[in-house]
Amino acid sequence: MSSHTVAPDNHMNKKPFRNSISISFTLSRLALKPKDTASLKQDTMYTCILLIIACVVRMVECYPSGQVTASCGGMAPQHSGVTTQTSPSPYSVTASQSTYKAGDTITVTLQGSSTTFTGFLLQAREVGGSSPVGSFSVSTGQAQLLTCSGLSNSAVSHTSAASKTQIQAFWKAPSSGTLKDIEFRATFVKTYSTFWVQVKSSAVTYSGAQSSGNTPVSTSTSTPSNPSTGGISSTGCGDSKVCFSQPTNCDPATAPNCYFMSALTSSTDASTKFEIAGPSDGYVAIGFSDDQRMGNDDIYICGLDSNGNIQVQHAYSTGRYAPEILPPGNISVTENSFQNGIIRCSFTSGNAITTQRSAVSSPTYYIMYAYGPSSNGDILEHIGTFISDSKVDLSSPLSVNTKVPHIVRAHGALMLIAWMTTGSLGMLIARYLKAVTRGVGCCGKDLWFVVHVFLMVITVIATGIAFILIFSHARDWSGGAHPVLGCIVMILALVQPIAAAFRCGPDHTWRFIFNWAHTLNAVAIKCLAVAAIFTGLSYIDNTPDMWIQKVMGGFVAWEALLFALQDLQFRCNQKDVRETNPNSMNVEVTLLIVFLLGNLAFLVAILAGIGTS
Repeated sequence: MSSHTVAPDNHMNKKPFRNSISISFTLSRLALKPKDTASLKQDTMYTCILLIIACVVRMVECYPSGQVTASCGGMAPQHSGVTTQTSPSPYSVTASQSTYKAGDTITVTLQGSSTTFTGFLLQAREVGGSSPVGSFSVSTGQAQLLTCSGLSNSAVSHTSAASKTQIQAFWKAPSSGTLKDIEFRATFVKTYSTFWVQVKSSAVTYSGAQSSGNTPVSTSTSTPSNPSTGGISSTGCGDSKVCFSQPTNCDPATAPNCYFMSALTSSTDASTKFEIAGPSDGYVAIGFSDDQRMGNDDIYICGLDSNGNIQVQHAYSTGRYAPEILPPGNISVTENSFQNGIIRCSFTSGNAITTQRSAVSSPTYYIMYAYGPSSNGDILEHIGTFISDSKVDLSSPLSVNTKVPHIVRAHGALMLIAWMTTGSLGMLIARYLKAVTRGVGCCGKDLWFVVHVFLMVITVIATGIAFILIFSHARDWSGGAHPVLGCIVMILALVQPIAAAFRCGPDHTWRFIFNWAHTLNAVAIKCLAVAAIFTGLSYIDNTPDMWIQKVMGGFVAWEALLFALQDLQFRCNQKDVRETNPNSMNVEVTLLIVFLLGNLAFLVAILAGIGTS
């Protein structure tokens, strides 16, 4: 976790403009030289400039740094000419718990109920006291740490003038010393002339010495009462808790390949019990987001630490990089296990969910689930992820579904059409059907050649459009082998027509080199395209028995069989004289029609599966 120092904000900290300008001095100069017209004009100009500066000084006397250490004492912005608001504050300061012990970590939330704020200053103080207590940490670039009264990290302030609806910080109590009841105080700045000073939270009562329950959850482990299921199941999904799983509605207690999470909100306090389970050799994680993209997401990670034990970590995602690990805050772990390649975690969290992206605070979020490898306790890039098809209120029990975005479906449909139908048909015609159209021309070329070129042009165009669609959606190269295979297919598909355009004549000595290279490249594209389709289907096939991938496997076997039959017929024809065996043409045409109808049947089945995913 790190705090970011960015460009300053002009609402809290300003360097006062010292009105040391002596206008009387300038006027005295005018009195001393009444007959010097040039000097009079020059001094008059200086006077006007100084008067203008004095009038607009309030507009330029602030710096957007958020480094408001001069405001630490009274916590009031040093905005000259204006005073604090006396009306009730539209902003609130809340703590995640009402009592604390030495060394405890408390989550503090600053929030606007109906309006945004641009600047803020947050401190923890003893009730009735005037000096900061404890230290803070932050997880977002919208907040930074300050040193007040010589105590490092004892205050939090803004980093920019951007509008904010919610800020979350983590306060750690001192581990020793004389501790008393505390309260959190914050100053909120709406505009230069509108601000509220020392808005207070409810008192947080000091209840004693170091809490035994404050052991960092990142190192806690426990033994489940039932190792085979880990106590985590789909029981209560939709009735008492929110559930999200892949495949849809799977039960982690009985299905070893079930990626599962549930959330059960307490009716007595603001805590939520989370359950996470899934097969992985590194980690499984859930996140809460304002949209269906990574970035500004509240995350809980359940994964292996450097000692091979299961740890629960609270984190915050700032984008497509490793998330920032946060202090655990108010988390209580009830179960951790890693058996038979399946990670399971169950824990209760009193931390508020913060995404800090929505313009208006909302209790609903998209749920994200990700899994992948780890190294010495550090999570690596996920190898699989799925996202809820709509926003979810964790306090309203339901079973959440995933939905493949339309742009991803379009990408998949185009790739399937290109490499299950048009590409395969074009390759088969070029390889085995030349003799069928012998003597038949079109546009000055042999008919087989025209059809072959037409089908392969459609294939390359469909592949290119699919390539553009998916990268405009994903905007990066992450996703394992699938994007790599797709890029190679796209490159080789473009090479094929470019090389054909510059091929030598049919009777040229080196023509055989082109023929072999053209054929081998086509075979490589076909194999890589099939591999890319399989890896792509693995991301979107959420059917209980993965039947979409099984249908794709059937298609591969079907196509191999038909190509083998065409090759057998082709070799038989080479032994015969074409004119004395006219029935062979009918066999080739029949095989072509059967090939096309079979491919279309498999294509429609897979497209239907994608459409209902």
